[in-house]
Amino acid sequence: MKQPLVKPKEDHEDQDLQKLIQFYEETLGFCPNSVKTMHHRPRIAYAFIEMNKAVMQNNGKVTSALKRLVGYISSNAAGCRYCQAHTIRAAERYGAEKEQLDNIWNYKTHAAFSEAEKAALDLALAASVIPNAVTDEISENARKHWNEGEIVEIMGVIALFGYLNRWNDSMGTQIEQGAIVSGNELLKEQGWETGKHEY
Repeated sequence: MKQPLVKPKEDHEDQDLQKLIQFYEETLGFCPNSVKTMHHRPRIAYAFIEMNKAVMQNNGKVTSALKRLVGYISSNAAGCRYCQAHTIRAAERYGAEKEQLDNIWNYKTHAAFSEAEKAALDLALAASVIPNAVTDEISENARKHWNEGEIVEIMGVIALFGYLNRWNDSMGTQIEQGAIVSGNELLKEQGWETGKHEY
């Protein structure tokens, strides 16, 4: 793409937008351009933020780091380079082990991932491809390691990133410098590039 479908909103006089930017600067290190784009219709941006908060809230053993790794696997399956960089950056910021970050592409066989984590990541991968590939075997393995509430949390992350993957790849959302740094540091060896998201 030669330019984003819709450019991020940059209204410095809009106090609500500035509060939103501040929130993300504290949690991610920068405000995603995707949220600034949504803010052309503020209710969409704020509804997304509330959903994001609800999905990422910790209620049990599905950790903040694992949720971001689930988001990464989901985004990788969908092919969204923008979300791949964001989720791997967030996983690092929220405490994912270096060995997991370095071996996320080999999670199925690598010792850095527990059987429960593998079950969650298998669900993320199967639920994120088209056509959907969730089978009885994948479901049974997820139920073996996670209770119903935890599976709802994992599926919440997968569904949230389904929305974001479509949003950002269709919009051609311009990737932020912080996300580029994380993508290059953590994903470059596996072929990650900014693709349509850098202008």
